[in-house]
Amino acid sequence: MSQDFPNCTVVDHPLVKHKLTLMRRVETSTASFRALLQEISQLLAYEAMRDLKLREETIQTPLATMQAPVLEGKKLVLVAILRAGQGILDGMLQLVPSARIGHIGMYRDPETLMAVEYYYKVPGQLTDRDVIVCDPMLATGNSAIAALSRIKASKPGSLRFVCLLACPEGLANLREHHPDVHVYTAAIDERLNEHGYILPGLGDAGDRLFGTK
Repeated sequence: MSQDFPNCTVVDHPLVKHKLTLMRRVETSTASFRALLQEISQLLAYEAMRDLKLREETIQTPLATMQAPVLEGKKLVLVAILRAGQGILDGMLQLVPSARIGHIGMYRDPETLMAVEYYYKVPGQLTDRDVIVCDPMLATGNSAIAALSRIKASKPGSLRFVCLLACPEGLANLREHHPDVHVYTAAIDERLNEHGYILPGLGDAGDRLFGTK
């Protein structure tokens, strides 16, 4: 957990740091960027899911009967903020392929930097389900705040946010609006620039993920 941001855990594993450095490099190809994001996402998901509840179940091994831990409750729900959140979602699904999937389409108004929703499709009956929302960049925080507000209306059992990069402005904004939502990220960068991009950052995550620039 970050000392300056108690609502945030920085996953500072050496593999995460190394892979993030490769993603930051301007010469990194689209294919490599996409693969690295999936790899880091698995490591972020591992930490974000650390406190999922377990229950004991009687099983039969080839040699004996035993009590063994399994995940408790309804299936996990993973929600990607489109479009770049899909890159994190794909990585997390490698760990939990049985998870239910949701998508929220958001774009940032270039003038106001506020989030505009254009699509919302998540599993019904989120009550008692653990929900993890993912988006590579927590910049202004406006898209994350809007997405979390929409999901909260369905009263999920728990709510977490996973991102590749965060910045102080975005973390402060999210904490003000959703103090109960914990953030898991690979790094907290220096600041936002005047266009709402994280510095030093890695550019536009969606463009680099999908090769649209």
